[in-house]
Amino acid sequence: MKSPGSRKRKLPSEYLKMEIKKGIAVSPGIAIARSLVIDSEDYRIPKRSVLPSAKISEVKRVRDAFKKAVKELEKFSSGEEIAEGNIKDIFAVHQRFLKDKNLRKKITDLVYNELLTAEYAVSITLRDIANHFASVQDKYISERAADIYDIEKRLLRHLVGGKRDDAEHINREVVIVAHELSPTQTASFDRKFIKGLATDAGGRTSHTAIVARSLGIPAVVGLEDVTGNIAPTATVIVDGNRGVVIIDPDEPTLKEYRQHAIEFERLERELDTLRDMDAVTRDGVAIELYGNIEFPYEAEMVLDKGGQGIGLYRTEFLYLYSQTEPTEEDHYKAYSEVIRIFGNRPIIIRTMDLGADKFTQSKRFTQERNPFLGLRSIRFCLQNLVLFKTQLRAILRASVDGDVRIMFPLISSLHEVRQAKMILHDVMEDLDEDGIKYNPNMPVGIMIETPSAALTASILAGESDFFSIGTNDLIQYTLAVDRGNERVSTLYSGADPAVVNLLRSVIHDANKAKISASICGEMASEPEYIMLLLGLGFRIFSLAPPMIPEIKKLVRSVTVESCNIIARKALSMNSEREIVNYIRSAAMKVLPEVF
Repeated sequence: MKSPGSRKRKLPSEYLKMEIKKGIAVSPGIAIARSLVIDSEDYRIPKRSVLPSAKISEVKRVRDAFKKAVKELEKFSSGEEIAEGNIKDIFAVHQRFLKDKNLRKKITDLVYNELLTAEYAVSITLRDIANHFASVQDKYISERAADIYDIEKRLLRHLVGGKRDDAEHINREVVIVAHELSPTQTASFDRKFIKGLATDAGGRTSHTAIVARSLGIPAVVGLEDVTGNIAPTATVIVDGNRGVVIIDPDEPTLKEYRQHAIEFERLERELDTLRDMDAVTRDGVAIELYGNIEFPYEAEMVLDKGGQGIGLYRTEFLYLYSQTEPTEEDHYKAYSEVIRIFGNRPIIIRTMDLGADKFTQSKRFTQERNPFLGLRSIRFCLQNLVLFKTQLRAILRASVDGDVRIMFPLISSLHEVRQAKMILHDVMEDLDEDGIKYNPNMPVGIMIETPSAALTASILAGESDFFSIGTNDLIQYTLAVDRGNERVSTLYSGADPAVVNLLRSVIHDANKAKISASICGEMASEPEYIMLLLGLGFRIFSLAPPMIPEIKKLVRSVTVESCNIIARKALSMNSEREIVNYIRSAAMKVLPEVF
């Protein structure tokens, strides 16, 4: 992994007076401040051996480094800023990884059997894991490599020493500029002085993005070479709304963005006043707004933004950060934490969506030619019953503590639903025999993510208590477009007539069967689609927590009658471009400040 410090930097005379760079907006807001360029620590550990007589003391060094790292994280995560930022779970994942006995054994075995130094054994082992994560095509998984590098650096600091980040000791307002930021670095920032973040690397699901949103710091990532194009003390504007970073802005640009910052703060204050208000249209139709979460700590954010519950609790994080599968207690604690926050409000837990390019360390698959059409999601669950039943037991145990509901992902046939429910009932019988309480009437739903499920929704409704439409995969499979492939990503759109007609068909079948159908994909987080979806008949949306206030404001600004007109008009159109231009124009007329 190349350190940004090893890149050739420009001399001061080479910097342009003003430079505009486009990246990925991951945390909203406007930040204007001087830059602070951080070069990440990059330990380069040569391969060295130790004498046989020294191997026992070298193993002790490894164990001591792990112990110190765990204690350091415990002390760090107990800090007031972290508690307030609701990001303790990220460091809990790091702690669980550091406490993994298999990982420690793998490293100490290298030291003891191969006579390698503690530093080299730690570095080669963790970099192998990080490289594996980084090579995965799925952005969410590949960005987890940053966590592994962070853990490696923490251990190596205790083995060989190392500097502390300059950002921990600042006393002035700055925009942090870096190649990439680890979760520990980001969480250690003092919100009083850190006004914005700009990084070369990263994506929407990176921990830099997650922590920045949690702390309310405007951030733009994926800028590619911002660290090589900025003077150490340049004035920087971070536009977290549009994904733009401006280096050394001229006076008119500064004046314009200062006004943008004032307007954004005003809009944020206005949206915050909606927190305790109902999401009701102007003609009196109640809409339910829930939040999607990846980690338990995000539940607090959903509540703070006025969400009515959790519409999609993704559980893959339990599997992807450890060398071993999570235990039943690991599952139960993760679910109980969210229930503690939400009480009796709805919490929909999606069973593990593993397979394709997301898999546990002990269940590595043989390479598949078409992994996204292969053994993934519910198919993986049905072929790995021990893992599946472990999770089902934990969900059922948690069901007595709150309004817990279960949802099976990527259903493509009636047979899969019946198989999954049969296994669920088997687990219920096991709990009965063990005398463990659970809710026998816990609602069981399915995700509509494949065209086959959408086209047979009327049949699937007979075996389901509710539908949740995962638009991300439904669009991908319907249009045969890999949304992660930049060469065809322009073809990926929820406004395609094929997708719109499938959505109308599913909500029609759900209403006919008298079960609910929600939207839990990215379409629910995009204001331009809301009027169309309301007009199609959807009344439940589960979305990214930061977007809840904006969507609530839009809902409260429209009538269902006007949305019905928009949906009918869109359904009569023949092209994606025609539909998207029409619905975007309609939404901008209703709520121009959101756009």
